[in-house]
Amino acid sequence: MGYREILLKLPTDYIEAQLREKIEEELGTKEFLYQIKRKSLDARRKGNIHWQILVSASSEQINGEAPVVLPPLNIPYRKRAEKVLVVGSGPAGFFSAFVLQKAGFNTTLIERGSDVKKRAEGIREFERTGLFNSVSNYAFGEGGAGTFSDGKLTSRSKHILREREFIISSYIDAGAPEEIRYMAHPHLGSDNLKKLVKTLREEFLNIGGKVFFETQLEDLKIENGRVSEAVTTSGTFPADEFILAPGHSAYETYRMLIKRGVEFRTKNFAIGCRIEHPQEIINRAQWGQKSLPGVKGAEYRLTSRGDGGLSVYTFCMCPGGRIIPAAAYKNTNIVNGMSPYSRDGKFANAACVAGVNLDRLNGRPTSPLEALEWLGGLEERFYKYSNGFKVPFCGIRNFINKKESLAIAETSYPLGLKPAALWDLLPAEVNSAIRQGLKDFSRKIKGFETGSIMGLESKSSSPIQVLREENRLSTGFKNLYIAGEGSGRAGGIISSGADGIKAAMAIIEKD
Repeated sequence: MGYREILLKLPTDYIEAQLREKIEEELGTKEFLYQIKRKSLDARRKGNIHWQILVSASSEQINGEAPVVLPPLNIPYRKRAEKVLVVGSGPAGFFSAFVLQKAGFNTTLIERGSDVKKRAEGIREFERTGLFNSVSNYAFGEGGAGTFSDGKLTSRSKHILREREFIISSYIDAGAPEEIRYMAHPHLGSDNLKKLVKTLREEFLNIGGKVFFETQLEDLKIENGRVSEAVTTSGTFPADEFILAPGHSAYETYRMLIKRGVEFRTKNFAIGCRIEHPQEIINRAQWGQKSLPGVKGAEYRLTSRGDGGLSVYTFCMCPGGRIIPAAAYKNTNIVNGMSPYSRDGKFANAACVAGVNLDRLNGRPTSPLEALEWLGGLEERFYKYSNGFKVPFCGIRNFINKKESLAIAETSYPLGLKPAALWDLLPAEVNSAIRQGLKDFSRKIKGFETGSIMGLESKSSSPIQVLREENRLSTGFKNLYIAGEGSGRAGGIISSGADGIKAAMAIIEKD
């Protein structure tokens, strides 16, 4: 059996018969099997937008050796007596628990929020009434903050290939579309994610794992660098090993860990706002037409040097999506973006953020506790401005010109907008950089300046980072691992999930 990789160009609305015909032309035979390795949209020339598809074909009629395949993640199974407690059910927490249970450990997963069904109901009620629910919200609950997001699966890290494949395969086995293996920018969609996290939880339970929802970590009992048990709102949980994956929003968990001697340091992060446009404006700017057969909404990724100080970039772009109230606490007001798998909504949104170094911004060294206080204070400032969950907003053109918007823009945000001098709510250096970035972006995308800018985007990553050793243990501890976005060392579904898996494998190898 011979193998060959072929790069093909196909129209955006191609069907499988056309793909097979192209492969047949390249191979000179009708007898072959094929697999799509990568698929990306080439929109560099608006008059010739097409898919670029890399396929791996096999046939008795061709020569060529099969490509070397990376061995899968090796999870050695044996029945083990050790107990592991995992805190947090986001990608880092869930996949670490999943791997440990597959390896034969007695694994318990606790989550401060509710299960995904109850969580979805709580979110619907929040968006209907504006009454915040501390256990059923966009920040906390089954699957973590990412459950109600676009479900992007991109990651540039080359050192997590086995972990990435394990995560992708797990999602596909749970019902995700096969295309997430090969799309250049794969995504699951918020509608799919709600189903997937439930299916994966059920599989975890079927292999012997335990899950406790609405169970918040309050303290750790520690002696001589070893954690003996976790104190929670549902009682104590003793264990031999502990993995904490609290996410980037659990400020009281961070403070407890610092109080208990876990070492953190401040790091660079990003803050800004959400920008929103009718999706048709982005489609016309990127494609030169209202829509493109066979393709979901157009995307963009923009960067700017800002005003020469802070870098500015767009992040977490959600075609056909909506802006959501992503507060983790009742007295804070922050926003995020989400979109369904179809990406067929009326609006496009993205974060527009500036990179921040708090030492530079404050003109002095900033401790981890001060960083949490600084960011929490900013989130509370946005809440106090509207005395609730309406988000401060203005038009992008008006933001650039420091002119308040009088009319309320049409928006996907469910809890309403409040006109504001948005630049006064942001730190001066951040405001200045974003203003220049928006000028640059308006030159790059036709009609960009006609959109809206709103709310506070403060969750691109954690402002602090845990210190840990090569064996992934938290510095100074013998059995405590902190993983995922809560560690300050990962961001997004894939990198966070991989970070959790690596913590699990460290425990397996230690055993």
